[in-house]
Amino acid sequence: MRAIQLKEFGGPEVLELVDVPELQECRAHHLLNVTRAGVNFADVHARTNSYLTPVPLPYIPGNEVVGTTADGRRFVGLTRGGGYAEQSQVHRRVAWEIPDDVTDDQAVCLALQGQSAWHVLYTFAQVAAGETVVIPAAGGGFGSLAVQLAKRAGAKVIALASTEEKRRLARELGADATVDSTTSDLPNAILDAAGGPVQVALEMTGGKVLRDLVSTLAHRGRMVVYGYASGTTTGLPTYLLLEKSIAVMGFWLPHLYSDREALPTSMEKLFDHVRKGEIRTVHGATYALGDARVAHAVLATRAHTGKLALDTTR
Repeated sequence: MRAIQLKEFGGPEVLELVDVPELQECRAHHLLNVTRAGVNFADVHARTNSYLTPVPLPYIPGNEVVGTTADGRRFVGLTRGGGYAEQSQVHRRVAWEIPDDVTDDQAVCLALQGQSAWHVLYTFAQVAAGETVVIPAAGGGFGSLAVQLAKRAGAKVIALASTEEKRRLARELGADATVDSTTSDLPNAILDAAGGPVQVALEMTGGKVLRDLVSTLAHRGRMVVYGYASGTTTGLPTYLLLEKSIAVMGFWLPHLYSDREALPTSMEKLFDHVRKGEIRTVHGATYALGDARVAHAVLATRAHTGKLALDTTR
């Protein structure tokens, strides 16, 4: 079968299209003929050897797939690598059969980024009606879903995005106000848009952006950190955390894989919201498997909107 493999760490150029042996049936797993593989920042961290866990080489990236079993059932699931391929093994505990009225393109938006947005907001931040929440990268796959989920909780949403196109999309999805994330004075721009300090901030960049967002939090505010796209993982302003009794929580979706209730419950609700038209999945671009390098280059520029994916049948 065809797969994207990296034999060394580096830029997008290390992603190679190769032939590897087909997979065999494995106990407690679904063997899927993959139709979509999600492209996420976790894959970039794997490629650059900056992931949260060691990445053994050679390695096939991709933690999120949609595919069909030999008997024709469609599943979306989470993996620990191996997604950028024509076949993938997905453990039954983290695989969910896709309803007939949900498309492959919709489903690939939900497994990793949809579930992450759900649990960052509801399980960790516990955002409540009437609170104000700041959502970064609001035009991306995670952010576009988080905007909608936060609004469903009754929150006031301040959406951050780098272009007017992405800010317009965030407003269409329900954001109450938008802020240019590239502005030189991000804290004051957020405070102006929110009308004062905020109760919840989501963070995925690190470095200066993290410190800027912490400074906008109200007393006893909460921040959930779910990424470090800048590569910077230090810099929490301890004095400010103490001064305002701010809670900062880290989030990594694999820590929920062993929970028998959390992910099945959220996936069922996400499917239901999509089927009823209550949540809109936003699709960026879908690339052929052999164009994984292009997909990673686009992801790095952060110029896209919505979900990026690979069509492994092309």
